[in-house]
Amino acid sequence: MLVGAFVAQVVGALLPNTLLLAVATAVGLATDAALHRWQRRTVTLLAKAHADVTVRQLLRDLLLVVGLLRIERQSQESVFLPVVIGLLALYALHFTVQAVSVKVRRSRTLPFVTRNIDASALRLSSAPPSLLTRRAGHRLLAFGAPATLGLLITAIADDGLPAAVGVGVSVALMAVGLVSLTLRLLPSRRPVREEEALAWLDAWLAEYRPTVGMYFSGGTTSAYQANMWLEPLAALDGRPVIVLRERFMVQKIAATDIPVICLPKVATLMRLEHSTLRMMIHPANSGKTSQILRVPTIKHAFVNHGESDKLSSCNPYAKAYDEVWVAGPAARERYALADVGIDDRDIVEVGRPQLDPVLPYAGPPTGVYTTVLYAPTWEGWDGNPGNTSVVLAGENIVRALLADPKVRLLYKPHPMTGSVDPRAGAANERIQAMIREAGRRRPVGATVVDSAELARRTAELEKATSSAFRTAADDVERMLAQGRPDSGRAAEVERAAAAWDAAYWGSFDEAAHQIITAARPGIFSCFNQADVLISDVSSVVSDWLASEKPYAVANTSGMGEEEFRTAFTTVRAATILTPAADGVPALLAAVRDPAQDTLVKDRAELKLHLLGPSDPPSVSRLRDAARALEQKVLLRGASRPEATAPGIPTQRDHTAAADTADTAGTAPSPS
Repeated sequence: MLVGAFVAQVVGALLPNTLLLAVATAVGLATDAALHRWQRRTVTLLAKAHADVTVRQLLRDLLLVVGLLRIERQSQESVFLPVVIGLLALYALHFTVQAVSVKVRRSRTLPFVTRNIDASALRLSSAPPSLLTRRAGHRLLAFGAPATLGLLITAIADDGLPAAVGVGVSVALMAVGLVSLTLRLLPSRRPVREEEALAWLDAWLAEYRPTVGMYFSGGTTSAYQANMWLEPLAALDGRPVIVLRERFMVQKIAATDIPVICLPKVATLMRLEHSTLRMMIHPANSGKTSQILRVPTIKHAFVNHGESDKLSSCNPYAKAYDEVWVAGPAARERYALADVGIDDRDIVEVGRPQLDPVLPYAGPPTGVYTTVLYAPTWEGWDGNPGNTSVVLAGENIVRALLADPKVRLLYKPHPMTGSVDPRAGAANERIQAMIREAGRRRPVGATVVDSAELARRTAELEKATSSAFRTAADDVERMLAQGRPDSGRAAEVERAAAAWDAAYWGSFDEAAHQIITAARPGIFSCFNQADVLISDVSSVVSDWLASEKPYAVANTSGMGEEEFRTAFTTVRAATILTPAADGVPALLAAVRDPAQDTLVKDRAELKLHLLGPSDPPSVSRLRDAARALEQKVLLRGASRPEATAPGIPTQRDHTAAADTADTAGTAPSPS
């Protein structure tokens, strides 16, 4: 439509044909607006072909002027020159606004981003309208519309005044936008400069005196790896802080009271060397992890984001950390067998503190239906057919489960399913279609909780876990809005999440199958609903064992059953399903009749082997490990002098001040 509109506009201008010219121009404008609203990828492709919105709008206005010149009307001759000059001024202003907007955005880009910290001293303010700073295409279309409309009216009505007025209005709008942006560059209206901001950061670190931290760097879909460690981090002794490296990640961290600092540049990150930080936990490996490992005043512990038999759970990169914290003895054995250079003395068993919400086994199902959770993992990067059961066994497993009229199926695929192997994505779609069709055939009764209650609980949870920002908000505006968190917010989030879970599960009939692809309900909430799990070799299996309920693992690796059990510790207490899923009926029978469940003792022993003892609790073991690692820092600091930058207190000074404050019971609050 866009190309056709330009062709028609050219024909209308050259004939000349006033009606064709007017219609083609209007269609072109509408199509351009639609592209910016619904097809941003097409807009990007056009820009790469040097046919961006500025070129398109300039061509559109030029064709209108050509059309006016071709239409022989004496009344228009006196306005041609002012109109052309006005159009030139409009585009000159547009380019000037664009240049100033870049300057404004740079002035509002601080060397760090914070959350849950009062940073108002940095002269934070609301961001300018995005139409002026980030949406150049929308700006030109919106501000240039009066000029285009005036030219159209002039071409149709044989009156040069509308063109002059339209161009004048467009020039005025663009000029007002330019003045508005220019005022933002005044020293009193922009944030502090980089040097002042870094001095403020040093002062905040000196006042807050963080002792333990979590370091995280990752992509847009990896925030869950950090979020699972928020509560354990908050439970540690001392003053916790979260250190991020990507600006977008600040808003992906879940609701927490812990101060968050994003330090994108290595030079800024190195300022932590002169802080009171003694140790940091790392939920994931990334290329940027090596940068923080350079800081000699901080000890580092790798905690991972899950326990499984995958190769990622014994990555050689782990030897870069001072310690590797694992759940139980199985992980220690895994590292020893992998022989990747991890000293056994550096491995500390701390359990899995995230598993506290998982309810223990309470016997076989007592209701009419047996709830089965099928939670396969994704296909991974290496193309190993044993990674996920979705491709080779998923449909057979689901078909066998749906064939049992007393089964209620919860299907929760990994969110990255199909991201590497299209076959996995296609199989996932077919599985969901099978479940939806089975749901349509199964009669269900009235829900326990109506949809209005679920909607109310959803609104409560969203209010507790998110912050509302304007569309135009930038990092500086969000820093201003997300200063000190409200006291007790974490407890409110926990209460709202529990109420939402109850409303969600209560809103379905006990016979209704469910496909769960959203972040909520979480996997632990699904655990508590299910009587049995079917999964793959993944951390889901290890976490499930906290409940000691029956489970099955699909073997799509090509190994025999005994070889499979020997190769993967997590499956030793599982029912092994072949790709044909012919073992599903026997699995269901064992779940319903404890006399047929021969793996009860095996599950209890494997739980202890994978997750460690339940006494002392995992949170206590994690806290003890953190204290011990911090003590190593203190002992090392007491044995050698420390070089510091001018004006920045030494680690020993910080430690002494912190110990004095702790003794007096007057720990400072974040500022």
